[in-house]
Amino acid sequence: MKGYNRLEQIMDYLKGHNLATVEQLVAVTDASPATIRRDLIKLDQEGVISRTHGGVTLNRFIPSQPTTHEKMQRNLQEKQAIASAAAGLVKAGDAIVLDAGTTMIELARQLTHLPLRVITSDLHIALFFSEFKQIEVTIIGGRIDDSSQSCIGEHGRKLLQNVWPDIAFLSCNGWDLARGITAPTEEKAGVKRDLIANASRRVLLADSSKYGAWSLFNVTHLNALTDIVTDARLNEDVRVQLEQLPCQLTIAS
Repeated sequence: MKGYNRLEQIMDYLKGHNLATVEQLVAVTDASPATIRRDLIKLDQEGVISRTHGGVTLNRFIPSQPTTHEKMQRNLQEKQAIASAAAGLVKAGDAIVLDAGTTMIELARQLTHLPLRVITSDLHIALFFSEFKQIEVTIIGGRIDDSSQSCIGEHGRKLLQNVWPDIAFLSCNGWDLARGITAPTEEKAGVKRDLIANASRRVLLADSSKYGAWSLFNVTHLNALTDIVTDARLNEDVRVQLEQLPCQLTIAS
């Protein structure tokens, strides 16, 4: 097996397991222990994994917000599939809240045929929807975060605290069962928390590559959601665990 494919197998296994031993990775990849150890040294040097006494784990702490430009081409097919599945939840006349992010932009592109009331923190989404007369769009306002080109701060939070939307669509940089949904800054976490607080339906849109990653500030735990929409590359073990939650899990293909 070529090195690239083997490394990809190792990464996929680590995404679904908190800890992996050399022996487990040998069984998964059908490679020799010496080959796996060389791969782990390479991944360790790149800062991708952390070594522990029991094995290795993914080093997936996200200290800062990636820019919209950086995220635009990452996992594009998965984001489009997630957006397509999420669009099926929206019906004509709904009042919806859209979080900031590239998956949300993909969702916005699939909703232009509907008459809607949209509230968003994302400047790109607000400008995009402003071209469609049947869509009433409100931007929450406040200070602009230069990495995501979205609104943060108390002004926008007060607006979100006083609306009761049909659906709130939430994005994130990292999510998992243990830590829930997290954000790199306290301000970001606060806006996201208020974005879903009063919604009848609270929907997380998150591609599988973000599972197991985390940042410093908690937004909410996964059991506070009504829906999770992710893609088909999510590890099967993780999928089984998520299906035990009280929310609806949708795997977009």
